[in-house]
Amino acid sequence: MYRIVFRIESGEDVTIFAADGENLLALARKANIAIDAPCSGNGSCGKCRVRLLEGNVGGVQSRHLSDEERSSGWVLACDSTVSGDASLLVPDIASAYKSRMKVADLSSPAETAIFLSLRQSLAEIGLTLDSGIRAVSIRLTEPSLDDTMPDNERLIRAAASALGASAVSLPFKVLSGMPDILRGSEFHLRCVAAERHGARAGGDIFFSGSAAGGSSPGIAEILGILPGDDTSPVCGLAIDVGTTTISGLLVDLGSGDILAKANAGNGQIRYGADVINRIIEQQKPGGVRRLQLAVTEETLEPLIDGLCSAANVSRGSIYRMAVASNTTMNHLLLGINANFLRTEPYIPAFFEIEPLDPSHVGFSLAPTSELFFAPNIGSYVGGDITAGTLACAMWDRPEMSLLIDLGTNGEIVFGNSDFLMACACSAGPAFEGGDIGCGMRATDGAIEACVIDGDSLEPESTVIGGGKPVGLCGSGLIDVVAELFRTSTINGRGKFIREGRRILRDKYGTGSYVLAFAGDSVTARDIALSETDIDNFIRAKAAIFSAIMSMITPLGFSADDIDEVMVAGGIGSGINIRNAIGIGMLPDLPVSKYRYIGNSSLCGAYAMLVSGSARERLGEIARNMTYLELSAQPGYMDEFIAACFLPHTDETLFPSVK
Repeated sequence: MYRIVFRIESGEDVTIFAADGENLLALARKANIAIDAPCSGNGSCGKCRVRLLEGNVGGVQSRHLSDEERSSGWVLACDSTVSGDASLLVPDIASAYKSRMKVADLSSPAETAIFLSLRQSLAEIGLTLDSGIRAVSIRLTEPSLDDTMPDNERLIRAAASALGASAVSLPFKVLSGMPDILRGSEFHLRCVAAERHGARAGGDIFFSGSAAGGSSPGIAEILGILPGDDTSPVCGLAIDVGTTTISGLLVDLGSGDILAKANAGNGQIRYGADVINRIIEQQKPGGVRRLQLAVTEETLEPLIDGLCSAANVSRGSIYRMAVASNTTMNHLLLGINANFLRTEPYIPAFFEIEPLDPSHVGFSLAPTSELFFAPNIGSYVGGDITAGTLACAMWDRPEMSLLIDLGTNGEIVFGNSDFLMACACSAGPAFEGGDIGCGMRATDGAIEACVIDGDSLEPESTVIGGGKPVGLCGSGLIDVVAELFRTSTINGRGKFIREGRRILRDKYGTGSYVLAFAGDSVTARDIALSETDIDNFIRAKAAIFSAIMSMITPLGFSADDIDEVMVAGGIGSGINIRNAIGIGMLPDLPVSKYRYIGNSSLCGAYAMLVSGSARERLGEIARNMTYLELSAQPGYMDEFIAACFLPHTDETLFPSVK
């Protein structure tokens, strides 16, 4: 056994004992050391760089490292193996995805306005803001030798009267602690109850009793009993589980008010940037549990603790949890094998699922709490899209709308109140830094916006967090390609046709554009976008545009028939729409037709949480939405190939692009 020390920059050292030949990336994962590997360790991205400080490691010579970098001790963790005692530096950038990823500011005026608009929209379209959960004060008569009614009957009778219910159910989880709580509070209680229209699916019902003389048809289930002087809010959690980031809201179920907000990087990222790599990782020994714990124990548990701390409430005050996530994330979160999603005929384990006990997934909330999932409609269009469709209300309007959710994956919904069609396209890795030599996620040091002078070709870049750049993230990538094309530095095929001090060419004549020279970057190497990178990006943008056209064209529509385009998702928040149109990624429509709607998935999860009628409508939307499997769509590959050009091989589709 050999002693391996990982020296975490800006962190503590981690020492591990490993066998000869053990892979460094696998070793780091085993020790829960965050090393970013968008390709999940197959050697194609070159992002899992660590620096050998002492000792030696074995492995292959990676093409992603220059001779100078190798002589300075840099190696790729995925290509390196243990061959003796060693000490390795894990730079900040390798773990930035976990702690410093830029996500939408849920407290910003724009995001706050989106949630206020959602609440107003719920009312306007007849979806009542009523969670069905409420708390009432109850004062019971104390038992005596003359009144020996058992505690459960005493509570049920009083609760039925206070709630106006014809019947009340009392789960065993509440019954088990009832005697002590009744006497500790001198029979003065605050009772938390949920309105039911029938027996709770999978519920643990111990007793049902009818209120004497009750005329209401309603059934109430007691979710918790608290001392009568308790004033804590009855809470719920709305969670968006994204492939890259996870966002959450802690909500007062009585008023609908948002008590706290939080974001975090999805801990599964170290197993791959895209869902396919994570599914592959899940098939390895212990993979199902490993992927589940990465999102539950490593990511969601700390996020929930942070929300509770910010709002000064306990986990026991949370009675409902609503989750919106894509189909793969649903499977990975629940610990269900997702392998059949990636193999023909692409069948998920479920589209809709009954509410669960959160403890089955590992969440410690109120004992009677429920976990809801937004329904999926296809193997690659999940609850995040159905929730987003609910939130943006396109299903309730006659205008033709297009919803584009740009995250690690690209999902698109087209339609109006008469019909809805949805599809997914594989475009995410490039926008998250995968397949791009200088690419990175939107963390500190990423160039997120850029303007290039048409004469000098000098760039003016905006860097997340300020300071020197480390690499280029998705929104910056769109800007740079658009600016290179606008200034006629590259042609429609993405090849360099101008020269200058920032245009470098290798021995084969292949060009690249230097955004920052070695002396001006954190990494002490050039940050450059190559023709290979541009080619990868063109395919990614083509996937989005061809998906849009493959949906609307067979229905007899053209881009001009689209009345509104709503852009959602993490990447969408930073996109320059004019630039996205200029490179042929989005339809050539007036910019006024585009609007950013924030985290629509989280908005939909919030609606599920606070409105029973919204949950019902969400189910209807999912069941009535048509899922288009692009891989089986005739003509899709023709559309895709035609879009692999800047802006497009058909110039009539982009009349405004000069």
